[in-house]
Amino acid sequence: MGEKYPMPSVSLGRPPVSDQLYVGFRAIDEVPNELFEKYDVKRGLRNADGSGVLVGLTTISNVHGYNMVDGKLVPDEGDLIYRGYHIRDLVDNPQKEDRFGYEEIAYLLISGALPTRDQLADFKARIDSRREFPTDFLGVFPRRTSSHSIMNVMARSILLLYAFDPTPDDTSPTHEVDVALSMLGRLPRIAAIAQAADRAAKNNECLVVPAAEPGFSMAETVLDILRGDEGFTHEEAMMLDVMLMLHAEHGGGNNSTFSCRVLSSSGTDAYSAYAAAMGSLKGPKHGGANFKVGQMIDDIAAHVEKWDDDDELAAYLARIVEGQAFDKSGLIYGLGHAVYTLSDPRAQLVKRYARKLAKNKGQEERLDLIERIEKLGPQVMRDVKGTKKPICANIDLYTGFVYSMLGIPQEMYTPIFAIARMAGWASHRMEELYGSSRIIRPAYNSYMPENEYVPIDERAKVSRIWA
Repeated sequence: MGEKYPMPSVSLGRPPVSDQLYVGFRAIDEVPNELFEKYDVKRGLRNADGSGVLVGLTTISNVHGYNMVDGKLVPDEGDLIYRGYHIRDLVDNPQKEDRFGYEEIAYLLISGALPTRDQLADFKARIDSRREFPTDFLGVFPRRTSSHSIMNVMARSILLLYAFDPTPDDTSPTHEVDVALSMLGRLPRIAAIAQAADRAAKNNECLVVPAAEPGFSMAETVLDILRGDEGFTHEEAMMLDVMLMLHAEHGGGNNSTFSCRVLSSSGTDAYSAYAAAMGSLKGPKHGGANFKVGQMIDDIAAHVEKWDDDDELAAYLARIVEGQAFDKSGLIYGLGHAVYTLSDPRAQLVKRYARKLAKNKGQEERLDLIERIEKLGPQVMRDVKGTKKPICANIDLYTGFVYSMLGIPQEMYTPIFAIARMAGWASHRMEELYGSSRIIRPAYNSYMPENEYVPIDERAKVSRIWA
């Protein structure tokens, strides 16, 4: 049984803003390119060859996609390594034993070692004991914080939990682990309640908050609160478990994890650091664009008559790259990655495990279509754009397809990504807190004219920042 909460109507007044506020601003892209070269500024902390600027050391994971030979980037088959263990081994072994593996990976990332059976059981029990919310928390969240953006509500809920922690600024290892476990326990329900609150507000209904189901794994918990009375199968939960394991961690340089490390380096509380990571993951250049792949595949399926005709499919992909089809962006979503060159190990694993579920759900033809996009897309991009760098499919090419088979709505794709990545964020936060112990503070070169102060009555109506 769940608890019911009436949803209030909310109206936000927005006063008009003068257009003059926007006049005179100039984007950073208008700074002459030669200045970036003169001062050796790495845009986006990326080197000219696309590799990341080295900013730290980590013992947590390695995202491998190329080798540096004589100072040059040489493409290589992709690999993802957590604490020294290859991702294929971490995923395949629990699956072979027909047991859920996400909690094992979370334990590995946070503690640095694989758990024994007793340690894993204790770890799961500790997460399970933290699924319920503090007293009075539901009186504030989400009844008066509903939003169409589940990620935004999740970030605010994390900050709200600070107020219910008697020692929120404690950064001792004991407290940090406790906060991490509470996040792992509560985030699935927070995401589901955020979604339910938005729907209740739109339909002028009472919000029903589902009760936590004891003993469920992370994958089962997510499906239970999303599917409700419809239920789910063990096979579906095992497939979601694979997705959670693959999304659990992806190096210290990805945007949300680096955001978490930057805030943690200042010594701030765990809640602030995790909320910042959540805000980063929401962005369309990071985790917020995974649903675009599903929309693109729907578009391709609708416009390509014969899915198994490589020539017809390649011709339509060319139209997408030329900016004439789909969203006119010129992008084939799900292809290309900042690190992986020849292959993304996560995409390879997802394909393999999704095949059985696709067969059972009558979705094999659609999976075949996606695999053809993976095969043909890179060559189409090279032919149309003259791109020379290697391009491979990333996990997002298959994520939406898997989630759609599991009956997960699109607005939950990125929140599930965030739920899984919580283990990685926690491990990197602790490494930053107890490792370098130095605030992250990069430098920026200033580029601006010197201006003489003008008395207010002598200024032009439109004041420009740039000369």
